[in-house]
Amino acid sequence: MIWAVEFLPEAEDDFSRLDGSRQRLIAKAIEKARKNPLPSTEGGYGKPLGNHSVSALAELLKIKLKQQGLRIVYRLQRTDTRMLIIVIGVRTDGEVYKETQRRIDRHK
Repeated sequence: MIWAVEFLPEAEDDFSRLDGSRQRLIAKAIEKARKNPLPSTEGGYGKPLGNHSVSALAELLKIKLKQQGLRIVYRLQRTDTRMLIIVIGVRTDGEVYKETQRRIDRHK
């Protein structure tokens, strides 16, 4: 089953700010993940996030593009088979996870 993908408006902005080559990498990673976005503990592609000292993100998942240092953070909405993209960004000193927490708080 292929899951629907939605973006927070801020995540759309994240995507549009990337250069073309990074946009293609992100789009390819999201396309791959939407075929099986479940947590890796359930045989899927997403890596579960935990609670950090700056955020409580236990219900979220991430896709890591290690060579580029990029992260895509998303939430599964299992009842609607949708993945909600929350942040697309560079993992520098946990900033992507701090921003994730801010966006979750803003969109509750």
